[in-house]
Amino acid sequence: MSDNVTAKAGVPVLGLAALGIVFGDIGTSPLYTFKIVLAQTGGKPDAMTILGSVSLILWTLIIVTTVKYVHFAMRVDNDGEGGILAVMSLLGVKKQNRPVIVAAGLFGAALMFGDGAITPAISVLSALEGVERVAPSLTPWVLCGAVAILVALFVLQPLGTTRIGKSFGPVMLIWFGVMAAMGIYGILQYPSVLVAINPYRGLEYLASTGLAGFLVLSGVFLCVTGAEALYADMGHFGPVPIRLAWNFVVFPSLALNYIGQAAIVLNDSPSDGSIFYRLCPPVLLTPLIVLATVATIIASQSIITGAFSMTRQAIQLGWMPRFNVRQTSAEGFGQIYVGAVNWLLMIATVALTIGFGKSDSIAAAYGIAVSMTMLMTSVLLFIAMREIWQLSIVTASAVAGLFLIVDSAFFAANMTKFFQGGYIPLAMAIAVYAIMWIWHRGSKAMHNSVQKTLIPTDTFLTELQTGMVARVPGTAVFLTRSAKGVPPVILWHVQLNRALQERVLVLRWSILSVPRVAETDRFTLAQEVPNFWRVEARYGFMEMPDVPKLLASCRAADGGIDLTDVTYYVGRTSIIPREDGQGLPSWQREPFAAMSRNSARMSDYLKVPNDRLVEIGRQIPV
Repeated sequence: MSDNVTAKAGVPVLGLAALGIVFGDIGTSPLYTFKIVLAQTGGKPDAMTILGSVSLILWTLIIVTTVKYVHFAMRVDNDGEGGILAVMSLLGVKKQNRPVIVAAGLFGAALMFGDGAITPAISVLSALEGVERVAPSLTPWVLCGAVAILVALFVLQPLGTTRIGKSFGPVMLIWFGVMAAMGIYGILQYPSVLVAINPYRGLEYLASTGLAGFLVLSGVFLCVTGAEALYADMGHFGPVPIRLAWNFVVFPSLALNYIGQAAIVLNDSPSDGSIFYRLCPPVLLTPLIVLATVATIIASQSIITGAFSMTRQAIQLGWMPRFNVRQTSAEGFGQIYVGAVNWLLMIATVALTIGFGKSDSIAAAYGIAVSMTMLMTSVLLFIAMREIWQLSIVTASAVAGLFLIVDSAFFAANMTKFFQGGYIPLAMAIAVYAIMWIWHRGSKAMHNSVQKTLIPTDTFLTELQTGMVARVPGTAVFLTRSAKGVPPVILWHVQLNRALQERVLVLRWSILSVPRVAETDRFTLAQEVPNFWRVEARYGFMEMPDVPKLLASCRAADGGIDLTDVTYYVGRTSIIPREDGQGLPSWQREPFAAMSRNSARMSDYLKVPNDRLVEIGRQIPV
């Protein structure tokens, strides 16, 4: 986000908005994290276990979220954008053959889609499980209520969140304030719990319990499951508002609440069920359940919006087939809707909710996806330290090594839950990764095949000038991704129609490894012969092309371009096997062909008016 936007909105205002968009996931983790940690210790924890567990939670928040993400990773940005795909792009994977960076970035991104399905399920279930304390007779209806809320959340996505989105920040501010007050209430009942702030308590617990203590780390990790999403959302607000919101609102509230939960357990409160709701006086329990449910809905909305944004980035960078991406608000660039992703996430989320039934059970499937994503991010951060910051190998290894050790420990602990449901997000990630990898391979093979059929521009222009091609009134705009030669779509048009319009404009667009391109650098325009122009348009991976808008800018730059009678031409390809048998293997070609057939129309992607569009089909061997 630019400094101008930050200045206009004001850092405090952006910080308030960030509470609703950035911190929803990590801000609702106290609903379930501590109870799951204590359940993993055996269900009857002693004082050392309770203090050690909460100490581990506090220092995990400090090391992973505060140090690694808020004050370190957010300094590695791609023109203000964060997240694993933005860093992957920053490191120049489009210009160099760097399989380690590509694999780390893409698989980390694929894992985030698994997180997008699990977060709404565990969050909403955890909030509604507080009903068990108010009205135990309603316990059987908790699952039904969670499913109803989740279905409604996804069904309403096409409408956007412009109107209600403005209330997300204030609601989450109330939520964090309530959590802090609850934590203070618990601490006042057992003040000696504050000794857990000493990291020695956590280390002592791990050292004295051995393997059992190590396995508890899988539950401890749940306290930072929203940290990666925090990094990915950096471009919406900028690093300063996010850091302020975390340091002065979010982290203090989380720390107080976790310590308060430990305090009431030390004060002989039961450790089974929801410890979070036991911090609340009975008379206020119902309003708290309502507030918690709203907070988890906001957290779920943030995760869904993040999945949409990541899909758009992957499409722009050429790693996913085109989906219909619809802007739901003129006010916010991040307000988009991707129908295919929305419905697939809904199916996965509802299936997980029904299949596991309780938040404790879903937790087994939760940590693996996020811990592996964090591991991938640490690998990319190490490379960024060496190549961007120019740090020595010793310094980079020392800093990144700390992150890798912590991330590896959490990942190893979470892998012990593989057969308890941990395989689900991994299976989802592998499926998404396969889609991205096959699409990229197929696109590259198709591009290479088309390049072999190109003829030199000079040859074709000579034919135009010698009158070998009949000319008819109007302006033809040919859309292509070819960087040189005459675009295939022009040749197909001339071969089929034996004619060409008087004015021809060849438009090529490219997606750069930056989030956005300045309007002054948007395009270059060159007239190669009279009435024949070539336009090179450039977009960032966070932008969507708009051809009519671009042509209006071209018309302003060159008054000879007539847009009163325009026809757009775009190629529609069908994938077939190469006759020499040297193309893609069938297990790659057939899925790529299916994705190509079912991807969104290029004209929709480029916002070309359908009533002025001609699609020309051709078979391309790959």
